[in-house]
Amino acid sequence: MDNKWTKEELKAAVEAYIEMRKMEASGQRFHKKQYYRDLSLRFGRTEKSFEYRMQNISHIYDLMGRNWLPGLKPAKNVGTRTGVLIEQLISEVEGQRNPKVIEFESQVSKLRAQQSLAKPEGNKQPNQAQTSTTSYERDPRVKAWILQNAKGQCECCDSPAPFVTAAGEPYLEVHHLHRLADGGPDTTCNAVAICPNCHRALHYAADKTEIADAIYNKVSRLVRHV
Repeated sequence: MDNKWTKEELKAAVEAYIEMRKMEASGQRFHKKQYYRDLSLRFGRTEKSFEYRMQNISHIYDLMGRNWLPGLKPAKNVGTRTGVLIEQLISEVEGQRNPKVIEFESQVSKLRAQQSLAKPEGNKQPNQAQTSTTSYERDPRVKAWILQNAKGQCECCDSPAPFVTAAGEPYLEVHHLHRLADGGPDTTCNAVAICPNCHRALHYAADKTEIADAIYNKVSRLVRHV
Protein backbone atom coordinates (compact mmCIF):
# COMPACT_ATOMS: atom_id res chain seq x y z
CA MET A 1 0.00 0.00 0.00
CA ASP A 2 2.92 2.38 0.73
CA ASN A 3 5.02 1.58 -2.38
CA LYS A 4 5.61 4.45 -4.78
CA TRP A 5 2.90 6.76 -3.43
CA THR A 6 4.13 10.29 -4.06
CA LYS A 7 3.54 13.22 -1.73
CA GLU A 8 1.36 14.74 -4.47
CA GLU A 9 -0.90 11.66 -4.51
CA LEU A 10 -1.14 11.55 -0.73
CA LYS A 11 -1.92 15.26 -0.51
CA ALA A 12 -4.66 14.91 -3.13
CA ALA A 13 -6.18 12.02 -1.17
CA VAL A 14 -5.99 14.02 2.07
CA GLU A 15 -7.56 17.06 0.42
CA ALA A 16 -10.42 14.94 -0.95
CA TYR A 17 -10.93 13.27 2.43
CA ILE A 18 -11.04 16.60 4.29
CA GLU A 19 -13.47 18.02 1.74
CA MET A 20 -15.80 15.03 2.20
CA ARG A 21 -15.41 15.29 5.97
CA LYS A 22 -16.51 18.94 5.89
CA MET A 23 -19.47 18.09 3.68
CA GLU A 24 -20.48 15.27 6.02
CA ALA A 25 -20.32 17.64 9.00
CA SER A 26 -22.50 20.24 7.24
CA GLY A 27 -25.06 17.69 6.06
CA GLN A 28 -24.26 18.07 2.35
CA ARG A 29 -24.71 15.09 0.05
CA PHE A 30 -21.72 13.67 -1.81
CA HIS A 31 -20.59 10.40 -3.38
CA LYS A 32 -17.32 8.87 -2.20
CA LYS A 33 -17.02 6.82 -5.37
CA GLN A 34 -16.91 9.98 -7.46
CA TYR A 35 -13.93 11.19 -5.47
CA TYR A 36 -12.18 7.83 -5.94
CA ARG A 37 -12.96 7.98 -9.67
CA ASP A 38 -11.60 11.52 -10.05
CA LEU A 39 -8.39 10.63 -8.20
CA SER A 40 -8.03 7.45 -10.25
CA LEU A 41 -8.25 9.36 -13.52
CA ARG A 42 -5.84 12.00 -12.26
CA PHE A 43 -3.10 9.67 -11.03
CA GLY A 44 -3.68 6.38 -12.86
CA ARG A 45 -4.31 4.27 -9.76
CA THR A 46 -7.38 2.12 -9.23
CA GLU A 47 -10.42 3.53 -7.46
CA LYS A 48 -10.04 0.74 -4.90
CA SER A 49 -6.50 1.94 -4.10
CA PHE A 50 -7.76 5.39 -3.25
CA GLU A 51 -10.66 4.00 -1.22
CA TYR A 52 -8.22 1.97 0.88
CA ARG A 53 -5.90 4.96 1.22
CA MET A 54 -8.87 6.93 2.55
CA GLN A 55 -9.28 4.18 5.18
CA ASN A 56 -5.62 4.72 6.09
CA ILE A 57 -6.40 8.42 6.51
CA SER A 58 -9.29 7.43 8.81
CA HIS A 59 -6.75 5.44 10.85
CA ILE A 60 -4.54 8.51 11.20
CA TYR A 61 -7.50 10.60 12.34
CA ASP A 62 -8.34 7.86 14.84
CA LEU A 63 -4.79 7.87 16.25
CA MET A 64 -5.00 11.66 16.52
CA GLY A 65 -8.12 11.21 18.66
CA ARG A 66 -10.37 12.80 16.05
CA ASN A 67 -13.54 11.71 14.26
CA TRP A 68 -13.10 9.89 10.99
CA LEU A 69 -15.39 9.86 7.97
CA PRO A 70 -18.32 7.43 8.37
CA GLY A 71 -18.20 4.59 5.87
CA LEU A 72 -14.41 4.61 5.75
CA LYS A 73 -13.49 2.31 8.62
CA PRO A 74 -9.89 2.85 9.75
CA ALA A 75 -7.34 0.52 8.13
CA LYS A 76 -4.14 0.48 10.16
CA ASN A 77 -1.99 -1.27 7.56
CA VAL A 78 0.01 1.85 6.76
CA GLY A 79 3.74 2.34 7.17
CA THR A 80 4.98 4.69 9.86
CA ARG A 81 6.69 7.03 7.38
CA THR A 82 3.54 7.29 5.29
CA GLY A 83 1.44 7.75 8.43
CA VAL A 84 3.68 10.57 9.63
CA LEU A 85 3.43 12.23 6.21
CA ILE A 86 -0.37 11.89 6.16
CA GLU A 87 -0.54 13.47 9.63
CA GLN A 88 1.67 16.32 8.40
CA LEU A 89 -0.51 16.81 5.32
CA ILE A 90 -3.72 16.82 7.37
CA SER A 91 -2.30 19.58 9.56
CA GLU A 92 -1.05 21.48 6.51
CA VAL A 93 -4.35 21.30 4.62
CA GLU A 94 -6.40 22.17 7.72
CA GLY A 95 -4.01 24.97 8.69
CA GLN A 96 -3.44 23.44 12.13
CA ARG A 97 -0.35 22.72 14.22
CA ASN A 98 0.98 19.20 13.63
CA PRO A 99 0.50 17.25 16.89
CA LYS A 100 3.11 14.66 15.80
CA VAL A 101 1.54 11.67 17.52
CA ILE A 102 1.59 9.11 14.69
CA GLU A 103 5.16 7.83 14.91
CA PHE A 104 4.87 7.29 18.67
CA GLU A 105 1.44 5.63 18.52
CA SER A 106 2.47 3.44 15.57
CA GLN A 107 5.39 2.12 17.60
CA VAL A 108 3.10 1.51 20.57
CA SER A 109 0.66 -0.44 18.37
CA LYS A 110 3.40 -2.65 16.93
CA LEU A 111 4.85 -3.35 20.36
CA ARG A 112 1.44 -4.22 21.81
CA ALA A 113 0.99 -6.79 19.04
CA GLN A 114 4.00 -8.77 20.28
CA GLN A 115 3.08 -11.93 22.11
CA SER A 116 5.51 -11.27 24.93
CA LEU A 117 6.84 -7.82 25.75
CA ALA A 118 9.75 -7.47 28.16
CA LYS A 119 9.29 -4.94 30.94
CA PRO A 120 11.27 -1.84 29.82
CA GLU A 121 13.41 0.42 31.98
CA GLY A 122 12.00 3.57 30.35
CA ASN A 123 13.57 7.00 30.84
CA LYS A 124 14.13 8.36 34.33
CA GLN A 125 14.67 11.84 32.92
CA PRO A 126 12.80 12.17 29.59
CA ASN A 127 14.31 14.69 27.19
CA GLN A 128 12.29 17.85 26.71
CA ALA A 129 11.21 19.00 23.25
CA GLN A 130 10.40 22.70 23.00
CA THR A 131 7.44 23.67 20.83
CA SER A 132 4.79 26.25 21.68
CA THR A 133 4.44 24.17 24.84
CA THR A 134 6.80 21.73 26.53
CA SER A 135 6.39 18.08 25.59
CA TYR A 136 8.42 15.02 26.54
CA GLU A 137 10.03 12.26 24.52
CA ARG A 138 8.25 9.17 25.80
CA ASP A 139 9.30 5.56 25.33
CA PRO A 140 6.61 3.74 23.27
CA ARG A 141 7.68 0.46 24.91
CA VAL A 142 6.53 1.76 28.29
CA LYS A 143 3.05 2.63 27.04
CA ALA A 144 2.76 -0.63 25.11
CA TRP A 145 3.80 -2.70 28.15
CA ILE A 146 1.46 -0.87 30.52
CA LEU A 147 -1.53 -1.39 28.20
CA GLN A 148 -0.64 -4.99 27.46
CA ASN A 149 -0.15 -5.76 31.16
CA ALA A 150 -3.54 -4.23 32.07
CA LYS A 151 -5.34 -6.74 29.83
CA GLY A 152 -8.14 -4.30 29.08
CA GLN A 153 -8.99 -3.53 32.72
CA CYS A 154 -8.67 -0.17 34.47
CA GLU A 155 -5.97 -0.32 37.15
CA CYS A 156 -7.88 2.20 39.23
CA CYS A 157 -11.53 1.11 39.34
CA ASP A 158 -11.08 -2.43 37.92
CA SER A 159 -13.75 -1.83 35.27
CA PRO A 160 -13.22 -3.18 31.75
CA ALA A 161 -12.16 -0.73 29.04
CA PRO A 162 -15.23 1.36 28.12
CA PHE A 163 -15.00 0.47 24.44
CA VAL A 164 -12.93 -1.19 21.75
CA THR A 165 -11.15 1.08 19.25
CA ALA A 166 -11.47 0.84 15.48
CA ALA A 167 -8.12 -1.00 15.58
CA GLY A 168 -9.75 -3.69 17.74
CA GLU A 169 -7.94 -2.76 20.96
CA PRO A 170 -9.54 -2.10 24.37
CA TYR A 171 -9.32 1.63 25.04
CA LEU A 172 -7.45 2.66 28.18
CA GLU A 173 -5.29 5.72 28.82
CA VAL A 174 -1.80 5.72 30.32
CA HIS A 175 -1.28 8.10 33.24
CA HIS A 176 1.98 9.03 34.97
CA LEU A 177 1.25 9.31 38.69
CA HIS A 178 4.26 11.59 39.20
CA ARG A 179 3.79 13.89 36.21
CA LEU A 180 6.57 14.19 33.65
CA ALA A 181 6.20 17.97 33.88
CA ASP A 182 7.03 17.69 37.59
CA GLY A 183 10.15 15.62 36.97
CA GLY A 184 8.55 12.19 37.06
CA PRO A 185 10.08 9.30 35.12
CA ASP A 186 8.59 7.65 32.05
CA THR A 187 8.83 4.15 33.52
CA THR A 188 6.49 1.26 34.28
CA CYS A 189 6.82 1.97 38.01
CA ASN A 190 5.28 5.40 37.50
CA ALA A 191 2.54 4.66 34.96
CA VAL A 192 -0.86 2.99 35.02
CA ALA A 193 -3.52 2.08 32.47
CA ILE A 194 -6.84 3.64 33.45
CA CYS A 195 -10.26 4.38 31.99
CA PRO A 196 -10.99 7.96 30.82
CA ASN A 197 -13.22 8.64 33.82
CA CYS A 198 -10.53 7.70 36.34
CA HIS A 199 -7.98 9.64 34.31
CA ARG A 200 -10.04 12.82 34.56
CA ALA A 201 -10.57 12.15 38.27
CA LEU A 202 -6.81 11.91 38.83
CA HIS A 203 -6.46 15.34 37.28
CA TYR A 204 -9.52 17.18 38.57
CA ALA A 205 -11.31 15.35 41.42
CA ALA A 206 -11.35 16.93 44.86
CA ASP A 207 -10.05 13.64 46.29
CA LYS A 208 -7.48 12.99 43.56
CA THR A 209 -4.69 12.55 46.13
CA GLU A 210 -6.67 9.81 47.87
CA ILE A 211 -7.37 8.13 44.51
CA ALA A 212 -3.66 8.17 43.67
CA ASP A 213 -2.79 6.75 47.11
CA ALA A 214 -5.26 3.91 46.57
CA ILE A 215 -3.61 3.07 43.22
CA TYR A 216 -0.15 3.05 44.81
CA ASN A 217 -1.39 0.66 47.49
CA LYS A 218 -3.09 -1.57 44.96
CA VAL A 219 -0.55 -1.87 42.11
CA SER A 220 2.62 -3.52 43.42
CA ARG A 221 5.00 -2.40 40.65
CA LEU A 222 4.46 1.30 41.41
CA VAL A 223 7.11 3.32 43.24
CA ARG A 224 6.48 6.75 44.71
CA HIS A 225 8.79 9.39 43.30
CA VAL A 226 9.39 12.57 45.23
